[in-house]
Amino acid sequence: MTKDMLKHDVLIIGGGPSGLSTALHLTKIAPHLTSRILILEKEHYPRPKLCAGGLVADAEIILQRLGLDVSEVPHVDASSAHFDFEGRGIKISVPKSHTIRVIRRNEFDHWLAKKTREAGIEIREGVTVKNIIPDKDGVTVETEQGNFRALIVVGADGSNGITRRCVFPNFPVYTARVLEVITPNYPLRHATQGASPKSNGFEGGWDRESVAYFDFFAVPKNIAGYVWDFPTQINGEPMRCWGIYDTNLLADQNRPQLKKPLADEMARHGFILDEYELKGHPIRWFDPSNPVSMPHVLLVGDAVGADPIFGEGISMALGYGALAAQEISESIRRNDFSFGRFKRRLVRSGLGQTLFARWVITQIIYPLKWRWFQILLWWILKPVVILVAWIFVLNWGKRIRI
Repeated sequence: MTKDMLKHDVLIIGGGPSGLSTALHLTKIAPHLTSRILILEKEHYPRPKLCAGGLVADAEIILQRLGLDVSEVPHVDASSAHFDFEGRGIKISVPKSHTIRVIRRNEFDHWLAKKTREAGIEIREGVTVKNIIPDKDGVTVETEQGNFRALIVVGADGSNGITRRCVFPNFPVYTARVLEVITPNYPLRHATQGASPKSNGFEGGWDRESVAYFDFFAVPKNIAGYVWDFPTQINGEPMRCWGIYDTNLLADQNRPQLKKPLADEMARHGFILDEYELKGHPIRWFDPSNPVSMPHVLLVGDAVGADPIFGEGISMALGYGALAAQEISESIRRNDFSFGRFKRRLVRSGLGQTLFARWVITQIIYPLKWRWFQILLWWILKPVVILVAWIFVLNWGKRIRI
């Protein structure tokens, strides 16, 4: 099949942040391709999506460069973030600004899809992909609604997506496990007990309402991750989002049930986990050895891998989209669709550098699980940790050029 017989130049599998970012950046870089882009999304917006929904500054930087204002999405701003071990550690705040902006993924993705459509890009909802078959001239995508043919396919279909399974079936997958629960905000819970938070023995209280907490107390128990607690909202109602993230790096060790550390932490603040709906989902995290492309196919977002330390995915997804758009635009201009340069582009970018740095840090802070090391890391070496984070982990969005 020749190029002029192809129905689409670019077919994007998945209408989440990475797929939508790829389309929006490609339209900005190469406007003439707008009508030749098609996004296939298996659900219908606004679709439910398990995700804590924290947006860091890098995500907002990328969106601003696209001319988008994420404050249009319902949100809650965390004034600071605490990275603790057993309730003590490092406080991060941004002068005269929020530290983390918390959104609900159903609302954020719906908003970003609307902006994508306004840019003239077609999105087809309710299309389930069954198979992806690359060949020397392009890619055939088989779906429940018929087959599609494209010059380029972008796999933006997440941790459990079919694209990676079809094109890289034999490569290892590094997957974290995550549990998440939504509860009322602190004052609502404390008010039902008829006393102030502190008089009930709960640490924090009303001063915790606008703060995001990440506590690594479960690492010595072979849970290679953290428990989180930060503000959120549902339909404008203030709520709390709790959860636990485990990279599974210590999966060969004896571990408690994943929900136990979460339940213990919630109980410290007056919440009973079993009173609320608990949901779980996997997160594929980045490993530098994994492939990211093959001829006519690129992977982006969680299909490549999220941040290994925290499982952060939204800002990474937006960054992957920017890089993929650059690669696609240049490949079409060169008429070369091998995509052999995409991994080098990723590695050299601010996104690739922070992903590699976070992967290295992950291999240190979780396997060195001893309590004394975690105390040393989070209590004593705070200036060193902040310096390393500032240089290698944060502010990578400013180094992505489009």
